[in-house]
Amino acid sequence: MQRVLNFLKEAGTYYLATIDGDQARVRPFGTINEFEGKLYIQTGKVKDVSKQLHQNPKAEICAFKDGEWLRVAGTFVEDDRREARAAMLEAYPSLQGMYSADDGNTEVFYIKDATATFSSFTREPETVRF
Repeated sequence: MQRVLNFLKEAGTYYLATIDGDQARVRPFGTINEFEGKLYIQTGKVKDVSKQLHQNPKAEICAFKDGEWLRVAGTFVEDDRREARAAMLEAYPSLQGMYSADDGNTEVFYIKDATATFSSFTREPETVRF
C-alpha cells in the first residue's frame, strides 16, 4: 500500500471514476491519505461524487506520472469517525478553508479490497492487493 500512496502523492492529481446510473463519471482529485493502515480519499457530502459512491461504492482511481500509470479499484467505504476526517484535513491544511472535521459536509472514504495495477509501455503490469 505504501508504494500506491507514494505514487498517488507524487502524481499530485489522480482521477476517480464512479457510476451514475448507467453512466461513468470521472473527475480529478488530489486528496489521498493513509490512516490506521488504510488508504483514504476526501470529498464533500453535497457533491455528486459522494452520492454516487453511496449508491455504488465500487470505484476506481487512475493516475499517471513519469511514463507509468496506476489504477486502483476497490470498494470505497465511508468512515464517519471524526478522527478519520481530522487526519485528512491535517494532511491537507489547504482544505481547512473549505472543510472542517465537524462541518457535517466533510466525508472520507477508505478503499477496501483494493487491487492496484502499475503499468507502463515498457514492462509487464504489476498488481498488488491491500
